[in-house]
Amino acid sequence: MAAIAPRTPFRRRTQARSLEVYEEARIDAIACNKCHSGDCADELILCDGCDIGFHLFCLRPILACVPYGSWFCPSCSSNKNPKPFPLIQTKIVDFFRIQRSTGFEKPESRKRKKRQGVIVVAKKKRKMLPYSPSESSERRMEQMASLATALTTTGAVFSDKLTYCPGMAPRSANRAELEHGGMQVLSKEDAEALNLCKRMMERGECPPLLVVFDPCEGFTVEADKFIKDLTIITEYVGDVDFLKNRKHDDGDSMMTLLSAKNPSRSLVICPDKHSNIARYINGINNYTQEGKKKQNLKCVRYDVDGECRVLLVANRDISKGERLYYDYNGHEQEYPTHHFV
Repeated sequence: MAAIAPRTPFRRRTQARSLEVYEEARIDAIACNKCHSGDCADELILCDGCDIGFHLFCLRPILACVPYGSWFCPSCSSNKNPKPFPLIQTKIVDFFRIQRSTGFEKPESRKRKKRQGVIVVAKKKRKMLPYSPSESSERRMEQMASLATALTTTGAVFSDKLTYCPGMAPRSANRAELEHGGMQVLSKEDAEALNLCKRMMERGECPPLLVVFDPCEGFTVEADKFIKDLTIITEYVGDVDFLKNRKHDDGDSMMTLLSAKNPSRSLVICPDKHSNIARYINGINNYTQEGKKKQNLKCVRYDVDGECRVLLVANRDISKGERLYYDYNGHEQEYPTHHFV
C-alpha cells in the first residue's frame, strides 16, 4: 500500500560525460548552491543548463531521486509557474470526458432506503462514505480546472481507473490471490460506495478538492469543504506494470499494487502518463512527530472482485482548507521522506 522509490544509485549528473582528471576534481569540489555544503555527494545533482549543484533535499519542491533525463534548476527551468487550465466548461468536459447529458448539473440527492424486517442488535461496523461533491457547479469547475492544470503541467492524461498498456503488465496479472500474506476484501457496502464515487466523477461531480502549487511542496491537494472521517477520497490509478520492469525507473510516484510471494509477479502503479488527483497528494515526513501529525488519509490496498485496488480514505475529519497527507511508506520504508517539509 505504500508509494515506493526506485532502488537505483543516485547519480551526480543526469548526462554522463567523458571527464579528464581535472574536470573530475572540479566536480568533487562542487557545493550545493542552497546550503553551500559539499556533503552528501550522492544526493548532489548538477543542473544541465548552468552546471550549478543542488542537494535533492535542498530543492523546493524536493526531488526524491535523481532523474534519468535532463534536469534544470529553478533558474533555468521554463516551467516556473504552471499555466492555469482554461475555466471553460466545454474544455473541462472534454478533458475529463464527462457525460455531456449530465455534466455539471446539481448533484443528485441520495436518499437512504429504509430497511424492513427484524431488528438485530449487532456490533456496528464502520463503513466507508462516498465523498460529497460541492453543490455549486461553478465551484466544481474550478476544482476540476485545478486538477487539469496539474495534469497538463506534468504531461499526464486524466484517468480514473487502472490502465493496462501493451508491453506492460496485462490485466490478467492483477490477481489479489497472489498477495503475500493475503489481502483484505472490500465489503459489498464499501464497494458500492466506491462505485458511487466513480459514477459521480463520470458526471462531473468531482471530490471537493483543489490542487494548488506550493513553491516548497510543488503540486499539493487541499480540502475545499469539510470532509468526514472514513470518506473515500480517490483511488490511486495509473499504468500497471511489473515491479521488475521498473527497477531503474526514476518516477517518484510509483505505488505498490501487488506484493507477491514471487517477486517477479509483483505489480506497481505508475501514474506518470495516466493519473488522477491521487498523484498530487503529498506524503508525511516519517521521521518527525510534526510530520506524522499532518497525516489525515490512509492508503489501503483491497481485493475488489479478485483484483488489487488502492484507495485513499480519510482517517479523521478534515477541515476546509486543510492539505491532504498520507504515509508513503506503510511497513515497507522504501520511500525517502526524511527531508520532506
